[in-house]
Amino acid sequence: MDPLLNSIYNAQLTDEEFRRLSEFIYNESGIKMPPIKRIMLQSRLQKRLRELKMQTFKEYCDCVFSKAGQMSEIIHMLDVVSTNKTDFFREAVHFDFLTSDVLPSFHQNGTGNRVMKVWSAGCSSGEEPYTISIVLSDFAEKHPGFDFSILGTDLSTTILQKAVDAVYRIDRVEAIPLEMKKRHFLKSKDSVNQTVKLAPHIRKKVRFARLNFVDSTYDVGEMFDVVFCRNVLIYFDRPTQERVITKLCSRLKPGGYFFLGHSESIMNMDVPLVQVKPTIFKRV
Repeated sequence: MDPLLNSIYNAQLTDEEFRRLSEFIYNESGIKMPPIKRIMLQSRLQKRLRELKMQTFKEYCDCVFSKAGQMSEIIHMLDVVSTNKTDFFREAVHFDFLTSDVLPSFHQNGTGNRVMKVWSAGCSSGEEPYTISIVLSDFAEKHPGFDFSILGTDLSTTILQKAVDAVYRIDRVEAIPLEMKKRHFLKSKDSVNQTVKLAPHIRKKVRFARLNFVDSTYDVGEMFDVVFCRNVLIYFDRPTQERVITKLCSRLKPGGYFFLGHSESIMNMDVPLVQVKPTIFKRV
């Protein structure tokens, strides 16, 4: 093995380096890095050492905490440490409720040409906002006059580019009904590297932007009828979770719906939400 690569693969985080980096990551993104995640952090940051041709984490820390590093490396580091696990139609009960309750109510009570606006906060590589676009497109086909737009935001610029590209391995859509795949996905002609791409009518309804949940305000430029923030808050401590939900709700219209992941809760939080069903809430 190349001596440089060998030294990178063997690079170890000292206690002090881990403390500095974990505190910095928490302050910059709200993501918790307890001692149990030390090996994970070390492994993921070794990718940055390889790209920067650095041999030790001391070199990397000197870079991150330098003035130049503050300008250039922070986004790359947060890209590496953020977790991006998602699937199409994940926690399908939420999309069932969207179809059975939220969409009919919005369409019946809508006035003029009002467009339903949905925010997928923590959208990862795009499976969630594109699933929403599929569900809303199917509803729009049966209900003339209904229209919608979707915003997907995430911390990671790398993962957002994957969302914009909208190309996925064929196995990522195996669980989706064939009839739905035929209408909303385009299959690649490459028989070896089989992929699918979301059809233009699905992609055009979704736009993407970078957003950091620890920002003081969420400058997304509009108010939303529905907010999805699922399986993101589990990486934050309780005070950060409450602050994030409060800021998300500041962009949610009164009466609008808020969806959380099934492993998340707002119990004992001072937030302007009332529960409709487990992990489904309305803005009061």
